Amino acid sequence: MAKRPSTLVGLEIEPSAVHAAAVTVNGRLVLEHAATVPLEAGIVRDGEVLDTEALTAALRALFHDHKSLSKRVRIGIANQKIVVRIIELPPIDDAKELEAAVRFRAQDEIPMPLDSAVLDYQSLGIVDTAEGPRQRVVLVAARRDMVDKVVHAAQAAGLRPEGIDLAAFAMVRALHRMGGPGETVLFLAIGGVTNLAVAQGLECLFTRVVGGGLEALAVELAERRGLTLEHARGWLEHVGLELPTDQLEGYEADAAIIEDARVVLVDGVRRIAGDVRNSVDFHHAQGGGAGIARCIVTGPAASLPGFTASLGAELGLPVEAGIVEGGGGAIEAARFTVAAGLAVAEGVA
Repeated sequence: MAKRPSTLVGLEIEPSAVHAAAVTVNGRLVLEHAATVPLEAGIVRDGEVLDTEALTAALRALFHDHKSLSKRVRIGIANQKIVVRIIELPPIDDAKELEAAVRFRAQDEIPMPLDSAVLDYQSLGIVDTAEGPRQRVVLVAARRDMVDKVVHAAQAAGLRPEGIDLAAFAMVRALHRMGGPGETVLFLAIGGVTNLAVAQGLECLFTRVVGGGLEALAVELAERRGLTLEHARGWLEHVGLELPTDQLEGYEADAAIIEDARVVLVDGVRRIAGDVRNSVDFHHAQGGGAGIARCIVTGPAASLPGFTASLGAELGLPVEAGIVEGGGGAIEAARFTVAAGLAVAEGVA
């Protein structure tokens, strides 16, 4: 089978940067072209666009500098104000009837006025329950003004948005093959936020943005030591969680910064693990089914030395880094996992 290039570019908008990815699919997902542009603090906060004009300028610069990227894009969104629910309905074959039933049920499930929300849904198939066969549906709702800001910024930059997708779904599409047959897997994208998904294969059973990620730790270190955010990010990457601090290069000259960076990272992993555990416990309390077999971590945190091992120790789970193949070794591929998943249609990866 010849390689089939993606017709879309996946676009992930993080608080610290925008990541773009073009992929090919030939039995596996391969990152063919990836590019990123940094964002100044305050343009995107906690997954929401605050400065549309500044984001437009960043997108325009990204695609001007990487002209091989198609301007047809699918954009991922992730923040704590997006609502995801799994609902059960009587089996419905007719598509229009199913849509009507979902929208009627959404009135009770979505804590926002439906006329100010963008709704989407996907059937997860028929399951047997104590009440008989039921159709399970994943329902997603986001505030319309939040989605409009993202779309407006992209269009003003000369891009052609082909769709808005939940970043968690893209993460699962990109990495689902790392799970074993029938396994329930916890996926975490840890960057500007911590984006969580529980899935079996391609089926996302639960998702939630659980709070700050690596970017919050960079902000904390910057405030402690009077650093710029860029320098704070660099120190976190340098210090990591692997080597003893006194064995790190530059310790004699910058011991105070290195020790503070290590404290921030240790405390940060503990907080992230606590937020993740609480969300997983909530999922199980809602009838979430089988226990989690493993955790796969992607995003900037996946390439930080010792981060996955430390997180695994806190969670009590086997944890491994989830990285999309490709990129020629010239980029940190874990940063582009979500963007790669956005570049493919559901079920293709």
